[in-house]
Amino acid sequence: MHWTSCLSTSPDTSVAVSEVVDAVSAALGGVPNLVFVFATRHHRVALPWLPGRLSKEFGHAPLVGCSAGGVIAAGREVQDSPALAVVAAHLPGVEVAPFFLEPQEIPPPGTAASIWNARLGITKDTAPNFIVIPDPFTCRTGDFVHALDEAFPGAAVVGGMASGGSKPGETSLLFGNEAHSDGVVGVALSGNIVVDTIIAQGCRPVGAPMFVTRGGGNVITELDGRPPSQVLQDLYASAPTRDQELMRSALQMGVVMTKAQEIYRQGDFLIRDIIALDGQSGAVSVATSVETGQVVQFHIRDAQTSAEDLDKLLSERIQDTDPPAGALLFSCLGRGEGLYGEPDHDSLAFARHTNAAPLGGFFCNGEIGPVAGRTHLHGYTSAFATFRRKRVD
Repeated sequence: MHWTSCLSTSPDTSVAVSEVVDAVSAALGGVPNLVFVFATRHHRVALPWLPGRLSKEFGHAPLVGCSAGGVIAAGREVQDSPALAVVAAHLPGVEVAPFFLEPQEIPPPGTAASIWNARLGITKDTAPNFIVIPDPFTCRTGDFVHALDEAFPGAAVVGGMASGGSKPGETSLLFGNEAHSDGVVGVALSGNIVVDTIIAQGCRPVGAPMFVTRGGGNVITELDGRPPSQVLQDLYASAPTRDQELMRSALQMGVVMTKAQEIYRQGDFLIRDIIALDGQSGAVSVATSVETGQVVQFHIRDAQTSAEDLDKLLSERIQDTDPPAGALLFSCLGRGEGLYGEPDHDSLAFARHTNAAPLGGFFCNGEIGPVAGRTHLHGYTSAFATFRRKRVD
């Protein structure tokens, strides 16, 4: 298994194509059998012909990708300037099944795996993992990943929504020789490959975990028998100055997704925005469904917290597995230099923990990855998919 990540920052698309093709050829020493392509909006005019040109150059290897608000490759993260990123891999013993689905072709939740297999071109009983890139305007991404979870229990589903446009028709999905403006593209990987995931939501908890003692829908009316507003008042009064500042501007809610759990760590929480706090009732509304008896905890987010969270997760997850041969990173448009005040932060952190394993990806309109065994659509997150061979005992 051999991966490479190549980048061109030339504003001329033809020059950029030549540069990434030469770089991939030099790194792999042959033709890849899987190619990911991410292009900033500066190459938008060329997107109709770009995938066909690259596909031809790479021996018509399976190609998937999209337009992007920023790209990640070769140790760099490029936002707000021209860039073309290519991640290519030689994957012996791996079954690669690329797919493109128009919106009306996407199976709904409850669809049997056999129908998915036929729709996606997957061989029966291959235990696939998925890299997915939906269009943000035409794909119901939450339903889509929920349906994949139901059809393929235990599969890793990782990806991000295409970016680089602000309205329908301005984002592009790349598939084979073509560019599309709707639906979802992706690839199913099975055989001699392990896909590990690292979902860095960029938050840390404040206060203690609490039970939702009254609530439903997306509204929590009691936490441990008290109105959430009272809990927040006490939490704020006892917090250090920096945490108080963050609670005023960057307060989130973490929801534990695994029942009957006794110890809660950062990766156990699904982080969601707090939508509103009712000053009269003291209830809090969050951007997800909650149930009575569920465990929640307030969280805060800023650049330092995001950096610490990422470093902690990379340290824990990477050391527990064989080194990855390569990786993809799907990062929120709100991260990168705008969050950290410096470029390449997450890429450099990944390089430190993996001996600079090839990494590529893009800045997304929403990130996709699992928390507690279920796939979710995230925000302000960096979702990594790392790839390695199966261990033979």
